[in-house]
Amino acid sequence: MSERAAMRILLVGAGGVGSAFTAIAARRSFFERCVVADYSRERADAAVAALEGDTRFVAAQVDASDASSVEALVREHEVTHVMNAVDPRFVMPVFEGAHAGGADYLDMAMSLSHPHPERPHSETGIKLGDEQFAVADQWQREGRLALVGIGVEPGLSDVFARYAADHLFSEIDELGVRDGANLAVEGHDFAPSFSIWTTIEECLNPPVIWERDRGWFTTPPFSEPEVFEFPEGIGPVECVNVEHEEVLLMPRWVDCRRATFKYGLGDEFIEVLKTLHKLGLDSTEKVRASGVEVSPRDVVAACLPDPATLGAKMTGKTCAGLFVTGTGTDGRPRATYLYHVVDNEWSMREYGHQCVVWQTAVNPVVALELLATGEWTGTGVLGPEAFDAVPFLDLLTAYGSPWGQREDGLGDVSVGDERHEAV
Repeated sequence: MSERAAMRILLVGAGGVGSAFTAIAARRSFFERCVVADYSRERADAAVAALEGDTRFVAAQVDASDASSVEALVREHEVTHVMNAVDPRFVMPVFEGAHAGGADYLDMAMSLSHPHPERPHSETGIKLGDEQFAVADQWQREGRLALVGIGVEPGLSDVFARYAADHLFSEIDELGVRDGANLAVEGHDFAPSFSIWTTIEECLNPPVIWERDRGWFTTPPFSEPEVFEFPEGIGPVECVNVEHEEVLLMPRWVDCRRATFKYGLGDEFIEVLKTLHKLGLDSTEKVRASGVEVSPRDVVAACLPDPATLGAKMTGKTCAGLFVTGTGTDGRPRATYLYHVVDNEWSMREYGHQCVVWQTAVNPVVALELLATGEWTGTGVLGPEAFDAVPFLDLLTAYGSPWGQREDGLGDVSVGDERHEAV
């Protein structure tokens, strides 16, 4: 899209990530209108009110489980791009509603997976994103774009994969996403910093690994633990295999021998997740209790504090990154960690949002700006790997949150400018 003022965004979801999205986007000038929609009109109103009179933002009510509800808002507001900021169970209705309304589409998580019915810990069933990729040809024929997996994870590590392939490596052995943090929440023994609904989904499903000779396959949850040293003072964190979209995206566009995703959960978090599974509290199937039908997982989510409200009590940093091994452009063995660290103190001071939701929200704002200016163009159902990484990484730095690079055995290498005041 060549005209900056032509972009009109429908943001579906005004929770933690959605509200951080609006706070970041409000400082940019690449769009004409942003409709902030949520099932709770009050929550959408609150997100807009926090922007102190920015008339580009308007609130609306939407039912993310109903494609026609999304389509109606797209048509009413002449929306050009639908930004999906709700949890993964609503991906397909929002995706289909955007398509029906004639808008392009972005999300931060892809359509849900379903384990193999007989061999869940060795073979894939329905994979993350399969439902969306099944209609990729239709989106391409119509000249439409669905940019999937453009949060932080998936999202930024996928951009890093493209950057590593284009600029750092001649051959890639492994694209290994490694995420960790040293966050603590005062006054809470257990308080996840991200949606517990989504965390349960991705951590208890069989993790997916991709290898050139085998394709996609699965392992048991929490497999292959390793201690990874994270930068900027976070230090060593044990990481385990977790189901995540990067492994389903990266091999489609980046040549490598292996792709993995490991997350630093910690022993306590793993034990809580295992206990929830043993008790059946991870289930999304409704049960009847005291005359009311309710999903056990929804009850767990309701009993825990809203991650968006924890920022003032949180300390520490979160890190998302990609550890790449292979042969460098000079023909020598190379191991490089490309990463993005956000300090909770910084994100709270600058934006009033805790670091995990801010780090997730900044990447789709950057992507939308690149689409608005025409620096990113494409049709079909595409992951971030399908686009040039350099404009994205440059703009992320311009937003006040530079990325970093560490060579194996060396210290951190400064890539962007020094962290500066956000613009």
